[in-house]
Amino acid sequence: MAIEVRTNTALERFELYIDGVLAGHVAYQDTAAERAFVRSEIYANPDRGHAATLFEAALRDTRAQGFEVLPMCPQVNRYIEGRAEHVAAVPSWARSQFGLPT
Repeated sequence: MAIEVRTNTALERFELYIDGVLAGHVAYQDTAAERAFVRSEIYANPDRGHAATLFEAALRDTRAQGFEVLPMCPQVNRYIEGRAEHVAAVPSWARSQFGLPT
């Protein structure tokens, strides 16, 4: 099984492909300093960890581009909760609003 995450800047989203077929996405909106993840959808079997693969790639790419993260999507927020390296990407002023450690 070939799994790939691609950035679709025209649609402002990261897309997950499994064997060349679109299997999910996470949509974002950028400001000058922050990237807000606003919604996600996984079309493939969600129990196989595909959402984690998508979110990890999206968050790493976002941080590499120098953006801070606003996890407005509940699924992205849950993914970030237990991962200190991603909590650190959320601005300190926003962490309490998303129920994240400050």
